[in-house]
Amino acid sequence: MRLVYYCSGHGYGHATRVSAFASHLLRLDPKPTVHIVSSAPELVFSDSIALGALYRYAHIDPVIVQPLAYRVDRVKSVEVLKTFLDQTPQKIKYEVEWLQVIRADCVLSDAAFLGCAAANAAGIPSVLITNFTFDSVFSYLSTPFVDGQETDPHISHSLNAASQDTLPIDLPIPRHEVEPLVRRLWEGYRCADLLLRLPGAIPIPSFAEHPGLPSPDWVDIQTRQFQNVIYDHLIEPPSQYILLSQIPFPSKYPEKAVPRSVLSAPLLVRSPNPTIYTDAGRKRLLDTLGVPSHKQNDPEVKILIVSFGGQIFHKPSHSRTHSRAHSQAQSRTHSRTGSHSDTPAHPVLGASQQANSVPPAAKMISEKKSTLTADAENTAIGADALTQALQSTLHTPRRVGSIRAEYHDEVFGTLLPDASWLAVVCGVPKDWAQEDGEALPENFFVAPKDVYMPDLTAVADVLLGKLGYGTVSECVDACTPFVFVPRPLFIEEHGLRLLLEHEGVGVELSRTAYESGEWAAAVEEAYLKGREAKARKRAEGETDKCAREGKQMAEGLVKWIKQWKTGQAAQMDGKGIELHAQGSLTTYE
Repeated sequence: MRLVYYCSGHGYGHATRVSAFASHLLRLDPKPTVHIVSSAPELVFSDSIALGALYRYAHIDPVIVQPLAYRVDRVKSVEVLKTFLDQTPQKIKYEVEWLQVIRADCVLSDAAFLGCAAANAAGIPSVLITNFTFDSVFSYLSTPFVDGQETDPHISHSLNAASQDTLPIDLPIPRHEVEPLVRRLWEGYRCADLLLRLPGAIPIPSFAEHPGLPSPDWVDIQTRQFQNVIYDHLIEPPSQYILLSQIPFPSKYPEKAVPRSVLSAPLLVRSPNPTIYTDAGRKRLLDTLGVPSHKQNDPEVKILIVSFGGQIFHKPSHSRTHSRAHSQAQSRTHSRTGSHSDTPAHPVLGASQQANSVPPAAKMISEKKSTLTADAENTAIGADALTQALQSTLHTPRRVGSIRAEYHDEVFGTLLPDASWLAVVCGVPKDWAQEDGEALPENFFVAPKDVYMPDLTAVADVLLGKLGYGTVSECVDACTPFVFVPRPLFIEEHGLRLLLEHEGVGVELSRTAYESGEWAAAVEEAYLKGREAKARKRAEGETDKCAREGKQMAEGLVKWIKQWKTGQAAQMDGKGIELHAQGSLTTYE
């Protein structure tokens, strides 16, 4: 059996879950051939490639342009979409020829409409495996909600001008401009024959009749939450949906024999190594991070992971002043029955407004970039907000004798709740902390570039990052509380919030608080909310639950493809596929 898996190049979350499911497929007996087609780097698919997956680089989808990891440039995103759609007919023609040359049996697609359209044109069935589609994402660029700079004017001086002054003014794209473009994406997704809907989903308008596009209509502009009718749709069993009609193959191919359907799928996530829950496995990982043995063995020590995948981290200058007298960290509470409300977090400890140059122990070195992007061709995913946050907490008091105490208070109580916490920063180069002989703040460590994130997430007591599927799924799997910086123009975020609400722990940290280094209150809140579940998970260890469910999902998919190949509809022989109550795709008689 020959399968082609088209993977969106927009972010590592798509790539990691594609690699996870491809690995499940490649462990089946007999083993299928799996081709992965994506603009995401080959390295991200290393797990499945090690099992035999074949990788081909191709620019197969338009991506949202992000000047920061949590900001969207609407105008440039629409320009990217227009350019891609101009090239789409030629791209589909190429993919059809390639699919026929390799004699593909089925196309799988993680949010790439091009794969579904090419499969249909080639007379091949296609399966959409995702929690959202980009027709909804691009449609949401017309939302009247304006993502303005929320930075407090009192602290704006502490933020690098390169990341603030150059941000585009956020203005909605007129619906009449974006809707014809979105319709072409929607038409591509309409070609898919089966939807395996992942957890954290939002409506998939190319399958169910309702709710349809435009996606801004799904959200209450005042509360910035889904309308009740959308929540009702998401909790309704997919078997109850009224589906849009199936798009037929071109007339030269046989008619489609298996009816269109939607099934709920289990969490697709990379599993941590089972040994990470042992003392020896934990020690091996912490040794690679440079954590001293006495801290590793201290039962009071807690670990914060700081991870903004695909982001550029600049090293800061030495002249910013901290701003805590002017601003408190804000944490946002959410309720389906109430509106978003900004509430002050716990008071920040150790306030001091004396500022000159940064002491040698706290200098943050020269400016240098490190790029980790999933699609360098079209995505501007980058910011120096992390190092701005670190820098904004560090200053030199006027009295030399108080340097150590003031520095301690600035790091512990602002960035970290107290001195029992360690922070591990991901996505920066190895020499980021050593240039010019300077050092990171006390208790901060840099993760190796090739660190296996599921292991790091399992070790963590709290993770701080942007709200994306990859991070959310790994936090849910490891029972790790998640402090997230919101991305309000990504409509996918609403589904991920629901997943965190029901399956994990999530605490929102405003961008103002993140960029000014006011993390401690949110980190402490998340830790307290999730520590009991985390303790149970550590005692339980890795159970392989997600791996078992992924295997069953792979077996069910192969069953569906075989039914298609034999031209037998499920209802013709009394066989079919269903989702078992525990959430895994399997076959039944």
